[in-house]
Amino acid sequence: MRPYAAALISALLLLGAALAGCGDGDEAGADTGELRVGYQRFAALTLVKSRQVAAPGTTWSLFESGPALAEGIKAGAVDIGEVGEAPPIFAAAGKIDFRIVATSKPVPKGEAVLVKEKSGFTSFKDLKGKKVGLNKGSNVHWLLLRLLEANGMTIDDIDVTYLKPAEARPAFDNDQIDAWIIWDPYFALAERPGVEILADATGLADNREYVLVSPEALENKPEKIRAFLKTLRATTEWGIEHPRERGELLAPELKIPLDTTLRAQERSAQPIMPVNAEIGAELQEIADGFTELGLIPGEVDIKGRVDDRFTDVLR
Repeated sequence: MRPYAAALISALLLLGAALAGCGDGDEAGADTGELRVGYQRFAALTLVKSRQVAAPGTTWSLFESGPALAEGIKAGAVDIGEVGEAPPIFAAAGKIDFRIVATSKPVPKGEAVLVKEKSGFTSFKDLKGKKVGLNKGSNVHWLLLRLLEANGMTIDDIDVTYLKPAEARPAFDNDQIDAWIIWDPYFALAERPGVEILADATGLADNREYVLVSPEALENKPEKIRAFLKTLRATTEWGIEHPRERGELLAPELKIPLDTTLRAQERSAQPIMPVNAEIGAELQEIADGFTELGLIPGEVDIKGRVDDRFTDVLR
């Protein structure tokens, strides 16, 4: 196993232990009358929270990234949450149990490699030997691997620096990293004169969102989950049909300017859709790619985590 893979799995286990104390003492997943939702800023769940259309008794927990949210599921603190492409795979490799019950249409323009104009970089190949920052185990991790493959490079050709978004932004601004691979809305926030998009995920990665549910919640709260997914689908569709109103709701929640919110949403907001065998195969390809490169220990059956029981409310 590569050193950074071992470090990632160790970090996941340590974070899981820390989060284990976050519960309220009830049996994990028990029907306490609450549906505990884990969300990240900007993703579709944020709009549900902002519109306050979820059923009474829905509680919300904010996570900075998908890997942290997956750990919330492991700790029994979250029933349902939304993440990107890579977090479910790293979570499964870390022995976290969950099911994937919904996804989004592709969002390839919602993640990108940012560089400074002054660097003179014109292609990803120019980053050979350079320092590239990204969040470990997030959707951009898969984009990095696809970019390396597309450009005939290996991960050893660049100096990978794993940074959370809050750490990566000042590192990028202060030229401590040469490139930053990041997703919206952090992507939109970093766009300014002197910053260029070197590449996005178009033709490389679908960059879908995935809705994860704990097995305990599926057993104990199936009707709450069904109702929530129905609300999520309807709310997402409302947002796509009303982009200005959506932006005005999200900007205060995200604590970013309205124009930035509108720009990010224009390229990243996509409808929610059911999962199926094709989605499972797509995820399995990503998992197998991580395994081949030694980024996760052994093979992961991620396609077996796909659960299509809520297809009827997601169409």
